[in-house]
Amino acid sequence: MNNLIPLLAFIILFNCNSSAQKQNEKVSKTFEVSKTESEWKAELSEMEFYVLRNAGTERPFSSPLNKNYAEGTYHCVACNTPLFKSEHKFDSGTGWPSFDREINGNVGFSTDNDLGYTRTEEHCATCGGHLGHVFNDGPKNTTGKRHCINGVALKFIPKE
Repeated sequence: MNNLIPLLAFIILFNCNSSAQKQNEKVSKTFEVSKTESEWKAELSEMEFYVLRNAGTERPFSSPLNKNYAEGTYHCVACNTPLFKSEHKFDSGTGWPSFDREINGNVGFSTDNDLGYTRTEEHCATCGGHLGHVFNDGPKNTTGKRHCINGVALKFIPKE
């Protein structure tokens, strides 16, 4: 019984630090392009909605853009904002289109702890759509960054 009291005290103290008390670092802001959930559902495919509006992830190696090596620009499929240039794309081997940098000012960043560890989440700075995450394991000869992006969130515009 004497051992039970310290154990209960420890459990109570440990549970006092609930997720509701932790600071949520995700930015909630009004974006230039803002729509209701039903408007987004009407405009986007089911998978696009899942990724862009619910921060989902497509299956690796499922996007045709993963192996796209043509010259051009990758735009947000929801609002057409240019996000990444083909010259900054590289094959990371992860199964998702990867870039070593974004088009400055067109991609926003926030903190994501959804998997139990901290990641930097990327979203379209115009509509707030979830794009993917950025990691520090990209090409060392450029930025060292790997922007791991869901292909379904992108629309490729070939260079004219």
